[in-house]
Amino acid sequence: MKHNQVRFVILFGTIAIIAIFTIQVYWLLKAWNMNEKQINETISIVLNNVAHKMCLYNQSVLPQENPVSQLSSNYFVVNINSMVDANILEYYLKTEFSRVGLDVDYEYAIYDCHNDKMVYGNYIPRQGVNKSISPSTNLPKYSEFLYYFGIRFPSIQNTVISNMTIWLILSGILLALVLFFSYSILVIFKQKQFSELQKDFINNMTHEFKTPISSISISADVITQSSITGDPERLSTYGKIVKQEATRLNTLVEKVLQIARIEKKGFELKWEEVDLNALIMPVVDSCRSNSGKDIKVHAILSPNVGKVFADPVHLTNIIYNLLDNALKYGGEHPVITVRTVREKRNTILKISDNGPGIPLAFQSKVFRKFYRIPTGNVHDIKGFGLGLYYVRNTCRAHGWQISLASDPGHGCTFTILLNR
Repeated sequence: MKHNQVRFVILFGTIAIIAIFTIQVYWLLKAWNMNEKQINETISIVLNNVAHKMCLYNQSVLPQENPVSQLSSNYFVVNINSMVDANILEYYLKTEFSRVGLDVDYEYAIYDCHNDKMVYGNYIPRQGVNKSISPSTNLPKYSEFLYYFGIRFPSIQNTVISNMTIWLILSGILLALVLFFSYSILVIFKQKQFSELQKDFINNMTHEFKTPISSISISADVITQSSITGDPERLSTYGKIVKQEATRLNTLVEKVLQIARIEKKGFELKWEEVDLNALIMPVVDSCRSNSGKDIKVHAILSPNVGKVFADPVHLTNIIYNLLDNALKYGGEHPVITVRTVREKRNTILKISDNGPGIPLAFQSKVFRKFYRIPTGNVHDIKGFGLGLYYVRNTCRAHGWQISLASDPGHGCTFTILLNR
């Protein structure tokens, strides 16, 4: 998938997700308001019927205006225009709520005009449910009426929610679909990144293999000439070239196969007590002799480092990979410093170079498989992007910590904390 196509899919998916959420929230709020309005209207009808029955019982006349007033989302007052009997009121409330099928918690209080206070009546829970909410014995007064009662519905919001079960289920399904869609986009994006890394790996591997194959091919052509049999020195030179390039080619193949084996089977470490300083020096000497560059490798090894518990083969490969990395990015005249330090109970290995350094944006990515710092279409530094990946995984297998410190223009320092 092309880069522009991925961007279009992500952009379209983001817009679709925002639109879906906006529409769903709009209809959810609208459904909430409709349910709340419907419940409030049902409550008003019930209270209006109760007011009429109370007036018939008291043989009084209701005021011409609507006797029911809603003071808040869950508090109503009802103008009776006559004295209120608490027992009769509670009976009418229960029968009317039961008749319309509205099962809600409520509590009521009756206004006492002689004492100018609300006299608490009772708390009526829903059918089959014990009291789950602490009653409020101090319901507010209403100055517009003289004979009235107040009724509060403490759990009316729960009733609204229970009436919206299907909406909440659909919203949950939609949320699950959106999360799945978002995850799919993330997988596509990561797959695109992996595809690009894989393509870069194949290109790098082709470049790496092309040089030794070309050298072997040229040397083979020269060796097969009949005239070369009379020049043993020249024959030996080209024979050495074939041997050297074949070894190099085998090393490249082995490096790729080693990563594949590690990922398939994991690390099989052979633990031993290893003299770290003694292990470092042969690798440093090999680096000096085989680099073909004007290099300086300083080995500053603390004598009190002693031995570490590690797999000597993998530890050698770690040092070799870090030195090889420093050589590649150290320019024409690399200066490399290998340092061992003993701090408390830990041994620290540091490998520094004088290269151009690594920008901060790329420092967290250099340990990824196949990752190489972007250089455009320039391929002046060869490699597969596997060296530091191997180093990090090997350190993890040993339980060691590896970190990178780098300032652009001032080289890099890789630090490994080797726990004893």
